[in-house]
Amino acid sequence: MQSRRTFTQQLGVLAMSGAAGFHLSSQAQSHTVDLARLLVGFPPGGSTDNVARRLADKMRGHYAKNMIVENKPGAGMQIAVSTLKSAAPDGTTLLLSPPSPFSISPFTYRTLPYTAEDVVPVAMVCTFPFVFAVGTAVPASVKTLPDFMAWAKANPGKAHFGSPAAGSTPHLIGSLVGQLGQLELTHVAYRGDAPGFQDLMGGQVSGYSTTLGSFLPQLQSGRIRLLAVSGATRSPFAPDVPTYKEQGFDIDMAEWFGVYVPAKTPPALIQHTAEAVQKAVAHPEFAQGLAEFGMTARSSTPQEAAARLKADTASGQALVKRIGFTAES
Repeated sequence: MQSRRTFTQQLGVLAMSGAAGFHLSSQAQSHTVDLARLLVGFPPGGSTDNVARRLADKMRGHYAKNMIVENKPGAGMQIAVSTLKSAAPDGTTLLLSPPSPFSISPFTYRTLPYTAEDVVPVAMVCTFPFVFAVGTAVPASVKTLPDFMAWAKANPGKAHFGSPAAGSTPHLIGSLVGQLGQLELTHVAYRGDAPGFQDLMGGQVSGYSTTLGSFLPQLQSGRIRLLAVSGATRSPFAPDVPTYKEQGFDIDMAEWFGVYVPAKTPPALIQHTAEAVQKAVAHPEFAQGLAEFGMTARSSTPQEAAARLKADTASGQALVKRIGFTAES
């Protein structure tokens, strides 16, 4: 692997280039509020929480005098999304989320306390790949994904993997890995990455599927090994880790975090919020901070975010149907 200094320098350049190009419009309506909260559907310490805290810091002052992060973990982000749905559409409550609660969960849960029409995507914040890793329960001789599948078949009692939430994209990818490898991998759902990593490093769960950025701070422990990364090409943040496709697994998926508001938020306020997010994402410190977690800062307009969510929903529905995936898989 690269030295940390070289790694961080490269990440800063990549992330800053991905964040460029967005400026506040002179037509933005002034709407600085005293207090705004940014909801996160996971506990503190994970990648979503880290991004949220950096975003809140850069939005504090020009969007809200005080911007706080409020963690609402559990139920595959249903609690956080439901909280947003019930909030006043006045710009004081936002949600930072991957698209999966809207692009995958509607097709994997029998019932949900919300629909995709209850929220409005405001702007993208960053993009990132997923990875599959193993921990101390797996011998050091397992260096590739095919190695892991062979070992798991020989040790069926340890053929399991964790993810930060049932019905999430990491859960979906892990289930797809098992199906493509002709092996039933038992899924273990956690309330975020932090407790999952504890079990992975402690040997209670063999494998783990989540975002690349969540793993990077854990690699120095030497108790976690990355086996595969999603995406069409290797990630510049982990160039030594081969893609799923390189290892014979037809998985090519990347994801993004976006900011959402309640459905009845006025269009002018949605635009104002989007421009505040764009300004925060374009800040060099924000981009560099995300780069340390293997993420590329990248924003968008509300229209672009909505189009991306629509496309992800179509592909997610098709994939769920093809592999028979459910939140209980």
